[in-house]
Amino acid sequence: MPLKEKIEHNLERVMYASRWILAPVYVGMSLAVVALFIKFFQELYHFLPHILEMNESDLVLKLLTLIDLTMVGSLIVIVMFSGYENFVSRLDIDETTEKLDWLGTHDYGSLKTKVASSIVAISSIHLLKVFMNIQATANDKLLWYVVVHLTLVVSALLLSIQDKMSKH
Repeated sequence: MPLKEKIEHNLERVMYASRWILAPVYVGMSLAVVALFIKFFQELYHFLPHILEMNESDLVLKLLTLIDLTMVGSLIVIVMFSGYENFVSRLDIDETTEKLDWLGTHDYGSLKTKVASSIVAISSIHLLKVFMNIQATANDKLLWYVVVHLTLVVSALLLSIQDKMSKH
């Protein structure tokens, strides 16, 4: 093998092997899920003793907070598994282990669309929380919340259209 081809081959091997640098990042994302778990149950712990004293809007606000944390956790799991499978290595799951149906089905484009859609859903919940407590929010700040949310919606829509067009 000529020197040039040998250098090229070794360079390609090093570049391909460097994908494993991402593996600890995905492990770190599982620690972020643990942090969300702790925060979720901390919120629940503070919320439950006062449930009988709360009015409906405060109850809905607290529930939206719990839903928000759950959605962020789900988003982290999707990114963690899909990213690992797309960029590092296939998951070797035993036949006896329950397998998530969507594993191995998300390519990079659909992963971006899922993330964008999840961000829009999380933003929607945050915006709903702001609207439920609208008297505590200044009008100019409210306008910016809506503008940012609409920007996220349009971005997710455009990403979705781009993904659909690239698959045809």
